[in-house]
Amino acid sequence: MVTGNLLIVIFLLSLAALFFMILKLKVDPFISLIAVAFATALALGFPLADIPGVVAGGFGNTLVGVGILIGLGVIFGQFLGASGAIEKIAGAVLKLFGVKRSAAGLSLTGVAVSIPVFFDAAFVILSGLVRSLSRRTGISIVTFVTALGIGLIVSHSMIAPTPGPMVVAENTGSDLGLFIVYGLICAIPAALVGGYLYGTFIGKRIPGTIVTEEDVVQEEAAAYKKEISTGLSFFMLALPIVLILLNTITQIWLEEGSTLSNILGFIGDKNVALFISVIVAIIILKPYINVPYKSLYDEAIESAGMIILVTGAGGAFGAVINQSGIGDHLIATMQGWSIPVLVLAFIFAQILRASLGSATVALVTTSSIMGPMAVELGASPILLGLAICAGAVGLSLPNDSGFWVVNKFGGLTIPQTIQAWSLGGFIAGLTALAMVYILSLFSGILPGL
Repeated sequence: MVTGNLLIVIFLLSLAALFFMILKLKVDPFISLIAVAFATALALGFPLADIPGVVAGGFGNTLVGVGILIGLGVIFGQFLGASGAIEKIAGAVLKLFGVKRSAAGLSLTGVAVSIPVFFDAAFVILSGLVRSLSRRTGISIVTFVTALGIGLIVSHSMIAPTPGPMVVAENTGSDLGLFIVYGLICAIPAALVGGYLYGTFIGKRIPGTIVTEEDVVQEEAAAYKKEISTGLSFFMLALPIVLILLNTITQIWLEEGSTLSNILGFIGDKNVALFISVIVAIIILKPYINVPYKSLYDEAIESAGMIILVTGAGGAFGAVINQSGIGDHLIATMQGWSIPVLVLAFIFAQILRASLGSATVALVTTSSIMGPMAVELGASPILLGLAICAGAVGLSLPNDSGFWVVNKFGGLTIPQTIQAWSLGGFIAGLTALAMVYILSLFSGILPGL
């Protein structure tokens, strides 16, 4: 097995090869990811007998978390779109925030939704709203994808009771209530700067809306069906989110193993919650849909198939990188750097986020190492934890399954995904770190700091 700095070199070369295959050679992302996963494993010196298992295991483990979710999410989105519910919700957002600030409204929606709901599930559920807002406002879809995606990932990485931040609070010995409050103070500006402001900036340089064949079918059907109410539209969109929230409530407030805890935990599982929501949508939305159900199913299955393949392949590539030992090497290297502790925590988490492809893994790994040393390092446990969370917001690369969820459900090209999602997340992370330093200026006044 390869060790030392050569690990980093091979990782960078693997990314370059992946981008070359997709962008220059126009090879399908699924084929490109699987090919690069095998080639990278060979270059890293994995035993030949182990390589197929590592690649297949990474593919399968990724789909354990998001495979069913993607399939059900696409079907759910089809029904919301065909019934006109997404259009109603888009109209309500525009009425509340106005056309010019509609992206800000979507970004703040993302922050709120991703506290109880995992990033992948939330993006899948809200992706139809992105397309609808883009069509109705004429604002580039890149702006809305950036606003939503960054709002979601900032919340996912910084605000408990999302699992990653919860672990960080525990590992740093922070008061959970104060950690949530200060996490919100850092997360909202980060979402608005990285999601709304940067999204508006990059959207003006990548103009135009993206209208899919699915959107056209839904718009044509809309002229002939019974009009759905705004209240019912919001109810349907909120249903899976509220059901998933039950799982969070169960973990925090109910006794583990109790009957009520087991029931709510089952209903609140993201796959079960979305399945229930699909069944409810099939029944309740029937009067508002003028498209044959079979065509909706067929379109959803066709769309979900490729998304599932690409997302799983991204997980396969990520598994090769994860098992290479690059994370351990980076940890050993960075511990000797002489830089401010909050910046070190941010960089540490940021590099692990980029190299391992998982915000949660980056949060757990970084806080496990640096958290117990907070007092020894002369840092506030809360500020140290927030700096770690800020680092995990970005940089998302193709070894992250979230990269492909945004790419496919957002309808973006690979370069657009990098500009909107990857760079937007990095900017949001830097903004969150700046907020951490601003909080540090008031450490003598604010409680817990």
